[in-house]
Amino acid sequence: MLGIIGAMEIEIKTIRSKMQNKKSDFAGGIEFVSGTLNGTEVVTAVCGIGKVCAAMCTQAMVLKYKPSLIMNTGVGGTLTNELGVCDIAVADSVCQHDFDLSPIGDPPGRIPAVEAVKIPCDQKAVKILEECAERLDGIKTKTGTIASGDQFIADDAQRHRITELFGAISCEMEGGAIGQVCRLNGTPFAIVRAISDSADGSAEMSYNEFLPIAADNAAKMIEYIAEKY
Repeated sequence: MLGIIGAMEIEIKTIRSKMQNKKSDFAGGIEFVSGTLNGTEVVTAVCGIGKVCAAMCTQAMVLKYKPSLIMNTGVGGTLTNELGVCDIAVADSVCQHDFDLSPIGDPPGRIPAVEAVKIPCDQKAVKILEECAERLDGIKTKTGTIASGDQFIADDAQRHRITELFGAISCEMEGGAIGQVCRLNGTPFAIVRAISDSADGSAEMSYNEFLPIAADNAAKMIEYIAEKY
């Protein structure tokens, strides 16, 4: 079974509209909708925005459904000039840019529970997502680290700090937490982000305009991995 998590309804609704034999259930206060997508058993959830919501949802999904892969889809800000609005960022690893124990000697972002700054994604899933992204007309794609934190990145100083410390290509608010929970449970995971904004001072202006398009691009990636994984 493939687990699919998005922070917002708009990031999941396209996928759910294409599912068959849908069934709804609840765990940990979260609605899980299961069924089939392209012949593959899937379970979907809208976790809510932020790392705590994402972690709670992921743990509930792992315990209740035991998916063979958890896929986190949605939108994010770009941290590289190589990706613009509606392009695709595929994570080969995730990190938490706001996790910081540096005052006691750890490097910024190092999470003691997993003994790492960056948590690697499932390589088979990464390759499938890259294949899919190459098939999207007019869409550029890049693979690299996606950085998560409990803040909407909207200025150049924050953007520069994340790229300098972590070499990240995109920022968002859930993937790093999902990666940590999956790593601790031994569950493979993958993260994809369609770029919805520039993560600088213009983010607020472009976000609402491009969110639906970016979310649909991410949904296409999920359909593909459901078929190929």
